[in-house]
Amino acid sequence: MIDRELAELNKEGVQLRHIGRLERLAPTLQEKVLEAIDLTKNNSRLVLNVAFNYGGRDEIIQAIQRMIKAGVEADQVTDELVGQYLYTAGVPDPDLIIRTSGELRVSNFLIWQAAYAEWYITPTYWPDFDKEEYRRALDTFGQRDRRYGGVSEAVANKSHG
Repeated sequence: MIDRELAELNKEGVQLRHIGRLERLAPTLQEKVLEAIDLTKNNSRLVLNVAFNYGGRDEIIQAIQRMIKAGVEADQVTDELVGQYLYTAGVPDPDLIIRTSGELRVSNFLIWQAAYAEWYITPTYWPDFDKEEYRRALDTFGQRDRRYGGVSEAVANKSHG
């Protein structure tokens, strides 16, 4: 994918980032990933996070280990601080996560970051996911009542009435 798509992505202003355990990849692949990241680091039209050799639990463990090594005291730990130690530091949490193939599980993906994301689940498999399916996901998302962990007004009124 890197060999096939990198030039076009760079030309279109896409900044590539990798989330996951780069050190566990084959050395030649590590080198290609690092070269792609370096080549596109100043691009700002779109940021594309590529997750391979990634697991959400592992990401949280890595973040905690880096916090301990940095000497962070327990009473200093906040949501914001943890976010600074995740692979996605500096990137906003997702508003929408699209789950293809009809699977109803999170699959260890962006566990921390997805806390308040809206999910769109489609039976369509990734290779067949097209612009029309993407448009349906966005339309559905646009109709959602984003509450970020709160309850809807109707539910709140019912419980107090």
